[in-house]
Amino acid sequence: MSLEQDIQQTNFKSPQQKLAINLLYTSNWLNSHYISLFKKTDITLQQFNVLRILRGQHPNYSNLKLIKERMLDRMSDASRIVDKLVAKGLVERHVCPSDRRNVNIIISKTGLQLLKKLNLIDEQAKKLFNALTEKQVEQLNTLLDLLRGEKKQHST
Repeated sequence: MSLEQDIQQTNFKSPQQKLAINLLYTSNWLNSHYISLFKKTDITLQQFNVLRILRGQHPNYSNLKLIKERMLDRMSDASRIVDKLVAKGLVERHVCPSDRRNVNIIISKTGLQLLKKLNLIDEQAKKLFNALTEKQVEQLNTLLDLLRGEKKQHST
């Protein structure tokens, strides 16, 4: 279905305004699909994001600053999310021996096992993009990078 049909609006001030509305609408559409995938789990999308960041750092420790820099939703409260993950036994927190003000964070074995079980979410999410070819997916990724000001040279 087209954006115009979905939001019942046919006139836009400019193609750029339509693009902005389309991106917001599509982002919310994608987010709602991810939320439905996570309803069967005991974690949120933000918690999943933090676990994936920590898995990428594993076996090295991370800190809150690194987690915040890498989060998809930078408005989320990383400290609160980590607290919840610690309470669930998915993450461990250790005081840094060289600087007691700093806290080292690492994904636990239980957290790693949970991420293995949740690999199916990535597979289910891939289905959301079945309407696009691989080449179109690559083109869309390139365009979104360019929109955000990515400086890399992309070939299309």
